[in-house]
Amino acid sequence: MHVNPYEKKDLMLLVPLYEHPADRPEYWERLIRSAGRLHSVVLNPASGPGEAPDERFAAVAERLRGAGVPVLGYADTDYGRRPHAAVVQDLLRHRDWYGTDGTFLDQAASGPEFLPHYRRLVVAARAAGARTVVLNHGVHPHPGYAELADLLVTFEGPWDAYRDAAVPPWTADHPAHRFCHLVYAVPPGAPAAELAERLAAQRGAGVHCAVPGTGAHPWGTLPYALEATG
Repeated sequence: MHVNPYEKKDLMLLVPLYEHPADRPEYWERLIRSAGRLHSVVLNPASGPGEAPDERFAAVAERLRGAGVPVLGYADTDYGRRPHAAVVQDLLRHRDWYGTDGTFLDQAASGPEFLPHYRRLVVAARAAGARTVVLNHGVHPHPGYAELADLLVTFEGPWDAYRDAAVPPWTADHPAHRFCHLVYAVPPGAPAAELAERLAAQRGAGVHCAVPGTGAHPWGTLPYALEATG
């Protein structure tokens, strides 16, 4: 396993909080108060921007941006199967309705055959004003994807799988701030949460998020790293 000297204290949090601000206002307040620890926050009103603007999401997005936190609009790419135009429409709606300054392209394909498709999507995202582009492969993709995005999510899965996850050698050619690990079903208590952070650092991921959430909707919980935030 490649061990990167990236220190735990330097880890930043990418938070995909898939909860409506009206249902979990305290969670969003916690994020805003924790601005200095955040790499970015993923905005996901309805598995994308939805069919119409939501004023509650617009309000929290404005407050996060005011606190200096990049706000990423969620768009599902369905592993390269979703049409280019449909994904771009989502990006434009996020920008126009919520003022997002980046994009989180979920369910990104990982094989080299899809590189041209994602290259076009990234070009479109940049043209729409995205300063931060994140590709969520959930696994380590072909190395060519590192040339496209600012951040690659190279692990998304449960804690049991993360403990033994491997890291391919090519990742050592890139700085830690280019990789993110998203881990859910992390057991409560300090040992597991702290170990998740250490593993992210050791595996060369400078961005991470470890949450207790489980099941089909794990990203409705805040990361352990923010529990002590006042």
